[in-house]
Amino acid sequence: MNEPTMEANEDRLERVRSYFRGDLLILREALLRMASLAHTNLSIALESLVERDPVKAQKAIADDQEIDRLEVEIDEMVAGFMATQAPMALACRLMLAASKLCNDLERIGDQAVSIARRSIILTDEPPLKPLLDIPRMGAKVLDMIRMATDAFVEITPEKCAEIIKMDVRVDEINRQLERELTSFMIEDPKTITRALNLMLVARFFERAADHAKNIAEQVYYLYTGNDIRHEAELNKS
Repeated sequence: MNEPTMEANEDRLERVRSYFRGDLLILREALLRMASLAHTNLSIALESLVERDPVKAQKAIADDQEIDRLEVEIDEMVAGFMATQAPMALACRLMLAASKLCNDLERIGDQAVSIARRSIILTDEPPLKPLLDIPRMGAKVLDMIRMATDAFVEITPEKCAEIIKMDVRVDEINRQLERELTSFMIEDPKTITRALNLMLVARFFERAADHAKNIAEQVYYLYTGNDIRHEAELNKS
């Protein structure tokens, strides 16, 4: 991705800001609220796992209802806007991006619920190993969500490249953890249940990272009009 000039940045900022008014401003605020909740729930789910705290796990599960409600609300806003307005190109991209963003944010909320549920199960078992890699994964995913939200708020699509690179690192940690947990299971069959649950937790974080990467790609598309979703794959071929 090419870095835009300072003049191009300023021009883009002013042009985009002019669109965020009325219904589009309400839509933007709903997306930010949803992003904040998804980030918070995933953070609480991670804390419940590390601290072995079922109360926090239950909170993450219960609070997912608000994320689901916002997804429905945003979908209705998008449908209503498209049905009643004749939007310009940027507004059309915002409608398309909003629909995809809220879906990815809802899926991050779902991953938080899945992590919280596994956390409750793991609380009833003695720890298999010190939790180092999973908290590291979780911290990176939370950073990805925060950075993608910042790129959306600050209208800085150039920041999205770093988020996409972070997803590669999360994948690497997940593969490393899978190898380690598989070794535990081979060496001692009594560890299989706990190892599988930890493997699932790591996979849930990896999926949340994928959704955060999707959000970054959509933010880049929203503000530049360029679709970079398959750029990495194309560069490899």
